[in-house]
Amino acid sequence: MIAEQGLIVSVSGIRGIVGESLTPRAALAFASALGGHTGGGKMVVGRDGRPSGMMLRHAVLAGLTAAGCEVHDIGVAATPTVGLAVRHLRASGGIQITASHNPAPWNGLKLFGPNGRVLSAAEGREVQTRFENGKGRFVSWDAVGKVQEYREAEQLHCNRVLEQIDVPRIRSAGLRAFLDANGGAGGPLGRRLLQALRVDTTGRGDDADGVFLHEPEPTAENLRDIAPLVAAERADIGFALDPDSDRLALIDETGRYIGEELTLALAVSFRLRHERGPIVINMSTSRVNEDIASKYGCACHRAAVGEANVADKMLEVGAILGGEGNGGVLDPRIGLVRDPFIGMGLVLNLMAETGRKLSELVAELPVYHIVKDKYTVPRERLPELYESLTKRWPQAAVNRLDGLRLDWADRWLHVRPSNTEPIVRVIAEAPRQADAAELCKVVGTLLQS
Repeated sequence: MIAEQGLIVSVSGIRGIVGESLTPRAALAFASALGGHTGGGKMVVGRDGRPSGMMLRHAVLAGLTAAGCEVHDIGVAATPTVGLAVRHLRASGGIQITASHNPAPWNGLKLFGPNGRVLSAAEGREVQTRFENGKGRFVSWDAVGKVQEYREAEQLHCNRVLEQIDVPRIRSAGLRAFLDANGGAGGPLGRRLLQALRVDTTGRGDDADGVFLHEPEPTAENLRDIAPLVAAERADIGFALDPDSDRLALIDETGRYIGEELTLALAVSFRLRHERGPIVINMSTSRVNEDIASKYGCACHRAAVGEANVADKMLEVGAILGGEGNGGVLDPRIGLVRDPFIGMGLVLNLMAETGRKLSELVAELPVYHIVKDKYTVPRERLPELYESLTKRWPQAAVNRLDGLRLDWADRWLHVRPSNTEPIVRVIAEAPRQADAAELCKVVGTLLQS
């Protein structure tokens, strides 16, 4: 089929504005393309709480059953729960209906393979090609698949997280948390997990109804009204989830936004205290993780940006933990999908074990400042930009694994095209925010010249 105008089609799925670029026709065709890729088989389908998800669910179910798939519908669920259900049910793959952190008018489809991971780039490219060429799979009337509900996935996920943390230690710490689920899919599981840990919990947006109380991406700006509530409720920690619950931002007991970058760093701190092993982060993630790994004598590897790339590298090096600076923690004991719930458990475990407040734990970490910028730039201009940057700073170490990354002893710059939006991302980190901002400014100047 020819994709609707404005629909973002990539190796990880599709995303667009409902009723404009994302239509039931596109959702059905993409589901049929995945069914063709797997040759039918058992499939898992979940969705975040967006109201448009129910409409798209019908289209996805039609596409999969028309391809001869046996569908297990797990309902509204977090994205990592879908991956866990795929593995538990030994399915051929899965679809999560979500637009992740995009605003309310958006929705999309995220694809999983039989290993419970987001599809690799190669597999995703095959599904994308099938979709763009209209090569879905349509079986005869007597081979059409069936749909059944599977509602045990949330408890399965909760149990798996509880198995990997020191539950008695957390229960005895008497901690109090504030949970901002913002109407996203992770509210019920977040509450269930915290209740199991006997963490006294208050919060907002627990119902997974897709009604966002603020803009969905858990950034400092979007959480400006939430952060003070953590202190007002006398919580020890605030957890903020994105709509499909594969990202986790933290707020400390004073109401200060800690952010997404340090979610992974704190999880790494706890994990390496108990087991030594390599970790993997992406090219745009804070070097504080490298410093923590070095402290424990462990290797820190970098992968191209993207959950699938991090997961691939984790398997390659046998990593015990990985993730991205967007609040995504990948723990292979749970699954190779960004999982905020194991992130919550690891951070709570760190607090309970050390007896320190979240603000104190953060104060012990190396201090870096990340500045992020983005520009709408034709991709054909990027080779010229990369060449200009390497000539400007010949002393920097050059890495072209994913766009261009330049490294100095205490700072770095990463310039790369987005996988999901028609923009170029520019990210820099340095001990001083002004220095990181200056690196980004140079890129902007070159682009505008």
